[in-house]
Amino acid sequence: MADDSPAPEGIPAATIIIFRNCPEGGLPQVLMTVRSRTMAFAGGMAVFPGGRVDPEDYELGQDAARESNGAISADEAAHQIAAIRETLEETGLALGLAGEIDAEKADAARAMLERDNRLGPVLERFDWRLDLAQIVPFARWYPKNERLPRVYDTRFYLADLGTGAVEVSADNSENTRLFWTSAKDALAAAERGEIKLIFPTRRNLERIALFDNFAEARAQAEAIPVRTIVPEIDTSGEKPLLRILKDAGYPVTSELLESAHRGA
Repeated sequence: MADDSPAPEGIPAATIIIFRNCPEGGLPQVLMTVRSRTMAFAGGMAVFPGGRVDPEDYELGQDAARESNGAISADEAAHQIAAIRETLEETGLALGLAGEIDAEKADAARAMLERDNRLGPVLERFDWRLDLAQIVPFARWYPKNERLPRVYDTRFYLADLGTGAVEVSADNSENTRLFWTSAKDALAAAERGEIKLIFPTRRNLERIALFDNFAEARAQAEAIPVRTIVPEIDTSGEKPLLRILKDAGYPVTSELLESAHRGA
């Protein structure tokens, strides 16, 4: 079910599952965004912030790899940097960065990023530096689907916002809404038809729902090696199922194909 080698035909992408403490107490919340219905991939779906890896992300990734003395590869650093950049652009949150960061600077950095779509000049302008230790590798999904106009090879990461006392706002181009929710509440909202989830997002929400706090999620992520998950169609039963690996940390590993949203 898995192919651990790079998928050259997949578009490299990255996304961050951002945790915060629930202001009212209780289960932690994660940040989700609803994609514009005009988007070719996952239009109208609720997903986590993220997007494709750009060429400049690879340039910054090479620098980060050299500075890490081999602790991280250039390719992995580039994906983490893409997740940081996309999160800042889509939500206004400056995660995975270090330096003097406040709401005013984050807002100005976001505006600059929206104009130029390059993180490097933002780091230089605000005297910030990358802090990739804030970004925790969690999963990698490559859902091959010949019906999709684009196929993404996406790495999922975790990050912790802590108190959550930070304003967020949608970019109103690729995304139309941002909202905080517990994983369990997101799944319940999907069952009620209030939001729509693609197959990988649903599976990751089910996995996140296992944890009572960010520390538990991080511990599991660090204990289970990231493997490329390639969903496969199982036609051995009465109805076709879409299946994934059974040993990658996910409590639910199959869904009826007829009910699974795959991004088209």
